[in-house]
Amino acid sequence: MGAAMAMACAWLLAQGSAPSQAESPWLDDKNLGAPLRPGEVPPLAEPLLDVAAKLVGRALVSNRAMATLEELCDDCGPRLSGSAGADLAVEWCLERLRADGFDDVHAEKVMVPRWVRGDCKVAMTGPRAQELAACALGGSVGTGGRTLTAPVIATPSLETLAKLSPADVRGKIVLLTRKMERDGGSESGYGPTVSIRGGGAVAAAKLGAVAVMIRSVGTGNARLPHTGAMRYEEGVAKIPAVALSAEDAELLDRLLARGRDVSVSLALGCETLPDVESANVIAELRGREKPEEIVVIGGHLDSWDLGSGAIDDGAGCVIAWEALRLFRELGLRPRRTVRLVLFMNEENGSRGGESYFADHRDEMGRTVAAIESDSGAGRPLGFGCTSSDGDLARVQQLGALLSGIGANAVTKGGGGVDIGPMRGGGVPTLGLRQDSHWYFDYHHTPADTPDKVDPHELALNVAAMAVMAYALAELEPRLANYPQEAETPRRR
Repeated sequence: MGAAMAMACAWLLAQGSAPSQAESPWLDDKNLGAPLRPGEVPPLAEPLLDVAAKLVGRALVSNRAMATLEELCDDCGPRLSGSAGADLAVEWCLERLRADGFDDVHAEKVMVPRWVRGDCKVAMTGPRAQELAACALGGSVGTGGRTLTAPVIATPSLETLAKLSPADVRGKIVLLTRKMERDGGSESGYGPTVSIRGGGAVAAAKLGAVAVMIRSVGTGNARLPHTGAMRYEEGVAKIPAVALSAEDAELLDRLLARGRDVSVSLALGCETLPDVESANVIAELRGREKPEEIVVIGGHLDSWDLGSGAIDDGAGCVIAWEALRLFRELGLRPRRTVRLVLFMNEENGSRGGESYFADHRDEMGRTVAAIESDSGAGRPLGFGCTSSDGDLARVQQLGALLSGIGANAVTKGGGGVDIGPMRGGGVPTLGLRQDSHWYFDYHHTPADTPDKVDPHELALNVAAMAVMAYALAELEPRLANYPQEAETPRRR
């Protein structure tokens, strides 16, 4: 352990509590950042040093992000699109943003899906009786007021499921047991694992299954089921889809591996109702010289219905919100307009991002960049950036302004589900990158609540967002349009 980290840990222990995320591989000396030395400041960063120092300093010494996040989650609760909580959140944000004195605060209509979870009861009925920790996957059909009971067959993945014959699967409940590994990356992380959630029901139904269960796509072991969006396919039977806690999925898998006959009962009250009206929430700080040119920053206001959506994505909303408020608080008005967008319906439809693009299509040529925060509230590491190679090198120079807090790395390729459609309009997109070591312990679970957010790390994210947004709004010449295909949404 380096001397700086040792001193930090000693101080924390003296306060009566150890750092809750001390095991994270990111929390060591080399990732805590170091100030730029004379001669290390890139040319594009030099004129912005004083502003960056003010923004970082203010964000770390005094900002409202944690209080706003707690109030959003506590006052509005879960915010699944089309729910009363989502409606309340739209009105709550509009009222607060107007009180903050931002320009052109308004809501923009978005038609969203209306899925209702209803009651969910899942139990093992053989070889013995035990209730299972489970939840319906978002968009699942229900069981039509009855209890469905069937034998279980387990297989690790969609690939192994495809090798089974209809005779093996017909009339059974398929259990997909693939495990997501912590920090698994492209081999066994979230991306390569989440396919079982999205496509499991269709693949199982094609072989005659009556329902599908998945091992929750997450990394925690606290008997928490993780929900998330799934999909059906036209012409394929719609079967119920649930996620089991890691422990319960392993229990069933062990029993089956020992040759025991396992059966499970499902009673789900899910239903999909007609679409309803909701809204994206917009606010901005008009630019001092080129107000017609825009830098978009934001996150998604909706959340799944099990928890209060603190890390996914209340944190992203307040990171962008507080960054904009810091500009006002410090009397900073950048050259271009910075627009805050709190998108609705990222979790189960992406309608907010699509609607924003449709409503503002004529602005895409004047939109300099779009930055999204939708990876939690862990320590910021930098940004992913989708732009021309020449502009990527320029954004990397701007990233140096965040060296002191270890958020200076700007890598190729970045954005998010909500700003993905803007990519089709040629807008360079950035995603705020964060330490996600613990993120998937709580993602899409009842435990996604404000206590999982560290106030200091949240403040660091505010600083990173504020500095990058301001720098891009000042940059001359601006980032060039970068025409390419719109991003295919990847469910978070």
